[in-house]
Amino acid sequence: MSNRTIKATVSGRVQGVSYRDHVRRQAERWGITGQAVNLADGRVEVMACGEATAIAELIDQLWQGSSGACVSDVTVEEATFTAPSDFTTA
Repeated sequence: MSNRTIKATVSGRVQGVSYRDHVRRQAERWGITGQAVNLADGRVEVMACGEATAIAELIDQLWQGSSGACVSDVTVEEATFTAPSDFTTA
């Protein structure tokens, strides 16, 4: 089992539509830790750490989003951060 840590930036209609909560639920489902936060420019930043196949599943879900979301772009880069013990939204 190999772990992967990513930073994803999600653009589109992703604030005010329960997008971060959707990401949190999916992360918890796959045993991923990290966080999802709103950025001042209307995007959402997701930091996530977990098993590589679980991270791949989460990336797919970032494109789906909540029912009210309209995702236009997801950029993903490898990252290094100290993973928290759970997944949080801020």
